[in-house]
Amino acid sequence: MYLEELRTLLARHARPDWTTAVDGVLISKVDRPDPPAPSMSGTLLAVIAQGAKRLALGERVFEYGPGQYLVASVDLPVTGQFTQADPQQPALGFGLVLEPSAVAELLLEAGPGDAPRGSGGAPSGIAVGDAPAALLDAVVRLLRLLDEPRDRAVLAPLVKREILWRLITGEQGATVRQLGLADSSLSHISRAVRWIREHYAQPFRVEDVARQCGMGVSAFYRNFQAVTAMSPIQFQKQIRLQEARLLLATHPKDVTGVGHRVGYDNPSQFSREYRRQFGAPPSQDAARLRQAVRAPAGLLP
Repeated sequence: MYLEELRTLLARHARPDWTTAVDGVLISKVDRPDPPAPSMSGTLLAVIAQGAKRLALGERVFEYGPGQYLVASVDLPVTGQFTQADPQQPALGFGLVLEPSAVAELLLEAGPGDAPRGSGGAPSGIAVGDAPAALLDAVVRLLRLLDEPRDRAVLAPLVKREILWRLITGEQGATVRQLGLADSSLSHISRAVRWIREHYAQPFRVEDVARQCGMGVSAFYRNFQAVTAMSPIQFQKQIRLQEARLLLATHPKDVTGVGHRVGYDNPSQFSREYRRQFGAPPSQDAARLRQAVRAPAGLLP
């Protein structure tokens, strides 16, 4: 029942730039399967109403379809694609940006025992589950407000809080709850993730990053792997290669320069690792990227 109305609302309000009149609410509509594309996950809730999506994080692969949702509590380098979509039945998805401050506020307001406690270790930064009826109902009510501008400013924040509460107390609540806990393992790893992203071109020692996060090396390494499905060095390499691909889209003839800018002193190592990641050497992939920019393309969530 909820899925049918959810599809109708998403199809009606989908825009080319994904945005909506409600801050933090996104709608994706894709009318054909697309090749795997690298991006950053953001911290968000994504619900599929129609079609299917596949997301890879390191060696982990997450697949979800109609009536299922994905939560990402850390901004991670992922590779995603819609696997089921066509013009007659386009893939339709709802997105809600998750704010740590909003999670923390709800956790503070919750009564003793209302929000389950985690096991202590860092959960995966990405998790998938079946959306319960109460969550779908709240998502539908939030989207209805797109047709009710008079009520939107007052009611949308309330419904967004309800959605967040459904997530916090739901099947994948551990992943969402740690987003709002300043002293959680996830918050420490998030700090490390931000540092590596900001300094991806610089070499670093894992011991130094662990110390910055206030963790011992073994605990840091274990929790970083649990959250990101990668070691810190593998994570840095993913960020470097994604940044290199973005740079090559605008500087296709400067492969050596791009490799150096993202931290590779050895051009052959850069070319080898780039090809392993994207399936083609940098110069060939840059040409392919230019063609893709000129061709009409579906939006990626």
